[in-house]
Amino acid sequence: MDDQSDLPFTSPGRDRYFEDYEQGAVHILGTVTADEDEMLAFASLYDPQDIHISPEEAAKGPFGAIIASGWYTAGLMMRLFARHYLSNVSSLSSPGLTDLKWPTPVFAGDELTVRLTIESTRRSKSDPSRGIVQSAVEVTNQKGAVVMSVKGVNFIACRTS
Repeated sequence: MDDQSDLPFTSPGRDRYFEDYEQGAVHILGTVTADEDEMLAFASLYDPQDIHISPEEAAKGPFGAIIASGWYTAGLMMRLFARHYLSNVSSLSSPGLTDLKWPTPVFAGDELTVRLTIESTRRSKSDPSRGIVQSAVEVTNQKGAVVMSVKGVNFIACRTS
């Protein structure tokens, strides 16, 4: 599901600024399906381990089948994060991520939901035209198991300086 225009934090123009990101707010950014062909193609290019690219070898392994590369899962999360959380008018950049974890494997056909909590917000001391937003993201499968978690920081332009 890529449209998901009915999500609460999604507005048509996505004209959100730092002031619109509220500490403590929780947002569901959408749901996406892990597609087997996409998983295999991604892993073939970027993470060519047998558990990601060889059905025969993966069947012998600890998961009994091919699992998605964690980096593929991160890419699916990022698609929803960019489309439904960041704003085209104010997203400036990110200095990085921490605490990246993949506690549960992702299998083809899994429905993944991205949930984000805004942990803190503050205006930049060195550049008051932008704010710093720290978020925690959890990706869960259709059974409610966490398949990925990560914390991130984003620089967001302020509506007023």
